Amino acid sequence: MLKFPYCNVTDLNQALAQCRFVGLLGPLASRRQSPRAVVSCSPSSSEFSLTPVQAVMSCQQQFGSSLVNRLRLGGLTEDGFSYKEKFIIRGFEVGINKIATIETIANLLQEVGSNHAQSVGFSTDGFGTSPTMRKLHLIWVTARMHIEVYKYPAWRDVIEIETWCQNEGRIGTRRDWILNDVATGEVFGRATSKWVMMNQDTRRMQKVSDDVKEEYLVFCPREPRLAFSEKNNKSLKRIAKLEDPVRYSKLGLKPRRADLDMNQHVNNVTYIGWVLESIPKEIIDTHELQAITLDYRRECQQYNVVDSLTGLELTEGSKMVSVGTNGSATATATTREDDHDCHRFLHLLRLSSDGREINRGRTEWRKKPTR
Repeated sequence: MLKFPYCNVTDLNQALAQCRFVGLLGPLASRRQSPRAVVSCSPSSSEFSLTPVQAVMSCQQQFGSSLVNRLRLGGLTEDGFSYKEKFIIRGFEVGINKIATIETIANLLQEVGSNHAQSVGFSTDGFGTSPTMRKLHLIWVTARMHIEVYKYPAWRDVIEIETWCQNEGRIGTRRDWILNDVATGEVFGRATSKWVMMNQDTRRMQKVSDDVKEEYLVFCPREPRLAFSEKNNKSLKRIAKLEDPVRYSKLGLKPRRADLDMNQHVNNVTYIGWVLESIPKEIIDTHELQAITLDYRRECQQYNVVDSLTGLELTEGSKMVSVGTNGSATATATTREDDHDCHRFLHLLRLSSDGREINRGRTEWRKKPTR
């Protein structure tokens, strides 16, 4: 979702009322035309020209002093094209080993994205929409999420997450994240996602219009910036559909009320938990998740019942280590000749009622480190 906390939208609107703005938060001018916004924050001050990004940051500094903004450890970076926020890993965000869970990481990514959207004055309705999008009943929905964690933070660790957005094709946008350990400066994770535009009334995908692009591209990096810049990186890999029969499954999963987000849909992070429900116990006990990719294919509503299926992903150089109970080529794990401790699985979330796909996934697991 183009969820861009540093400036509460109410505060920003109040600031705009006190300032004399030209062409900032109406439809925003195109970045290709190097838009300017004239701001005068008091009758006695001299007028000066600012870009939309500079104008937002100026008002944040002068009027963004709400309690939320004072307590939040985050804000736009100096150039205004990305957003950073610090977090302390709390006790309820770790597992039995006192290490943050992948759901914690995913929730923090979602939080930072939402705070970024609000910091540039976009909607607080949960969809991170621009003025034109709200007028046309358009929203952003997740199409793909890819997360890699190289080392999980522990209880009471302080981390910093940076995020930014940019254009991605005709019907989408992308959001990337870099995760750092504040104490060491080490990058311990990266993530990227693709979002597409959908009509909220018809639930159909829609092309991103030039008017909408002009509203959000002014807050995007001027040059392409990718969390995963390597050629043929894992975030780009296609996920094959997992077919029956599969050895590992968890059937009849039902969304709880706590799984619903502010938009009355199952939260994106809930799908991660459902995928992990069908991971074999011997992997959970001895390995930790190092990468996960999810392709979102259908919305899941509160009263849907979901089946979680997991199977082995066979790659070049892989070996079978066991055979499924029905004699099919199903294994408990797969290894490469040069990577004996890494296991890869394919996943499918589907509706129990008719088998329609909700989500395809891939996970990669490494041996748990000795701590």
